[in-house]
Amino acid sequence: MTFCRTLTQLLISGTIALVSPAHAAGITVHDARNRDVTVADFARTVSIGGAITEILYALGLESRLVGVDTTSLYPAAALHDKPNVGYMRQISAEGVLGLNPTLILAIQGSGPRETMDLLETAKVPLVLVPETFSEDGLIEKIKLVGHAMGVDARAECLSTAVSADLAQLRALRTKVTKPVRVMFVMSLQNGRAMVAGHKTAADEIIQLAGAANAVEDYDGYKIIGDEAIVAAKPDVVLSIERGKESLQADAVYTHPGFALTPVAANKSFITMDGLYLLGFGPRTAAAARDLSVKLYPALADGGAFKSALSATNCRQ
Repeated sequence: MTFCRTLTQLLISGTIALVSPAHAAGITVHDARNRDVTVADFARTVSIGGAITEILYALGLESRLVGVDTTSLYPAAALHDKPNVGYMRQISAEGVLGLNPTLILAIQGSGPRETMDLLETAKVPLVLVPETFSEDGLIEKIKLVGHAMGVDARAECLSTAVSADLAQLRALRTKVTKPVRVMFVMSLQNGRAMVAGHKTAADEIIQLAGAANAVEDYDGYKIIGDEAIVAAKPDVVLSIERGKESLQADAVYTHPGFALTPVAANKSFITMDGLYLLGFGPRTAAAARDLSVKLYPALADGGAFKSALSATNCRQ
């Protein structure tokens, strides 16, 4: 606590000079706090949020990165080559500021609040990037990150490629005649399922894939009981790969609630990489397409997904 107070005092007083302006006029960014932030120097950027890091690499800006968080799993070089400032919801101000950054890009929801408050008092621009789980939200995220880094043309290139992939995905969804009911299960805690409702990345990716969220009566994540599972009548359980903590198919099929649903009867369980599936970065359209084909195997006969993103170079 003493260290934090001392650090705060030094930052506020300007004793620690963390910004060396490279652009006198600066760039103005309107961020998720509904505030205008002036970015004068983006040569030493810390990225907090896997989607932000992925966008920065897609824009060819990895040389400006001096630190990333533990959710920055793609590309693999990010965590391998850059200092790690910790998990996005458990960031330490000392860890971030110790890298002498000139800009901090953090995804909305980063924390804890005490850390974010301390970073806001520092003499370093903090841009909070909006996290809106939608096609439009994804495109705006790309453009905002690109603008904050002074590469609007590259960001326009990337957003155009991602938009083209999303358009292909919309065309694919028109071939779905009967949406399956998907329940996203983050984990089973003491036999009770932590399940995604509306206004979540899981809910949006399910819809992008042409399916329906089996949960209809709440927002966010919630632990639900066996009766609620049975009443939701899910056709498929979707989850993410989390190493040793990954949900296993057998645990779902033998669960008292899921055992009474089509999930167990049809052995319908899908698991995918977490950042790829839920990160809402440039690869989101491809992830939704992969999920769609897993849900509707017949769609695979419609031809390969020709990603505009993979065929476009927006790094220069």
